[in-house]
Amino acid sequence: MSRKSLEDLLQSADGPVELLRNAQIGPYAFPGVPEFTNWRDEQRAWRETCVLFDQSYHMTDLYIEGPDVIRLLSDLGINSFEGFAPDKAKQFVACNHEGYVIGDAILFYLEENRVSLVGRPTAHNWVQYHAESGDYDVTVERDERYAVNPARRRKLYRYQVQGPNATELLEKLNGGPLPEIPFFNMGEITIAGRKVRALGHGMAGQPGLEIFGPWEERDEVRSAIVEAGRDYGLRQVGSRTYATNTLESGWIPSPCPAVYTGEKMKPYREWLPADGYEGMASLGGSFYSEDITDYYFTPYDLGYGRFVRFDHDFVGREALEEMSGNPGRKKVTLVWNGEDVTRVFATLFREEGDPAKYIDLPLSNYATLPYDAVLKNGSVIGVSTYTGYSYNERAMLSLAVVDAEHSEPGTEVALLWGEEPNTTKPTVERHVQTELRATVAPAPISEFARTAYRTRTI
Repeated sequence: MSRKSLEDLLQSADGPVELLRNAQIGPYAFPGVPEFTNWRDEQRAWRETCVLFDQSYHMTDLYIEGPDVIRLLSDLGINSFEGFAPDKAKQFVACNHEGYVIGDAILFYLEENRVSLVGRPTAHNWVQYHAESGDYDVTVERDERYAVNPARRRKLYRYQVQGPNATELLEKLNGGPLPEIPFFNMGEITIAGRKVRALGHGMAGQPGLEIFGPWEERDEVRSAIVEAGRDYGLRQVGSRTYATNTLESGWIPSPCPAVYTGEKMKPYREWLPADGYEGMASLGGSFYSEDITDYYFTPYDLGYGRFVRFDHDFVGREALEEMSGNPGRKKVTLVWNGEDVTRVFATLFREEGDPAKYIDLPLSNYATLPYDAVLKNGSVIGVSTYTGYSYNERAMLSLAVVDAEHSEPGTEVALLWGEEPNTTKPTVERHVQTELRATVAPAPISEFARTAYRTRTI
């Protein structure tokens, strides 16, 4: 039987929006121990002491090697590659021909002519397609995330140690002062006698390092961190809590990949499998349009305008040059009104009528690609795209993209929570839609993440 492609799937469906809104898969999977203690204290620890995040399971790693590695990435990425060299990293962002984001990932320059992309697989797929179909002297090797990894093992473990006490803990593990590792640069430290590569990075917008090494050494390294961490208030963070750290650091992890439209994108859709991320992802929330392009984001929408560099030719450059003077929308954090959230929970205990859509804690997404309508005076002014509870802020938060004129911190808006009853997603129960008040706040909402950690060395 011939392989079915994403293009085949779309041709047999009633449009991409209906395909994705009725997809049967739920939110993005974060495997592992759900909670080591409880999610409230695990969240508190990255602000007050330090935490150990285990990133070994939920992200796809794509290794690209060969003399044309940088040329390939430069042809596809909005980023500049001027001065990019081994032991550096960057947030790689890829767009379609109209300037809409396909995906982003962390790009590690591991050694000369060898890199890896780490993250959700949308950017990886785009890069791999061009590596295989274009005139590039490169080879690719794919290490799938655990949920779709038949070997049930990875090439590397990947941990993060971060929080106010992270530096002291890492120095103890290293047996002395740490090398200076600027933000998004790499160095080497020692843990349990093992050489460990370290990236200056922090998912929750706090100081720390992302460390990685051979899969076979993961238990030894982890045990050493946990044991030494007892003196520094270390908490291991479970998968239930891990997915909420981005609410405070301001990164939107789940933009709808801009691949479902456009004649120029058709060969790519014919290459993508029907049962891949792009074909299986579910679209959820109160925002609804029959036009899938209304779900696309530009780099400027997502706060990636600072990455866009017109010092090279890349897919989408011409469109982004036209947008650059008037981006139109801005990424913000929405702080939900506590009384309104309480009202939603109260409907669970009402005997008559349907309740409001259930709000799960601490992460409240019920679809792979969450899109809720943000309103001002009854009109849609943007979309809320990632939702959960922060114990540190004592608030329900969501990351949103809104019209620039309504993006000033303190602006009062409303969010429409729940879906119209026209989808078959198993994560959506019978409910009624309801409006909740919300207040615009900066993204990141964490002051340290906004003002300090990107310029910090460790």
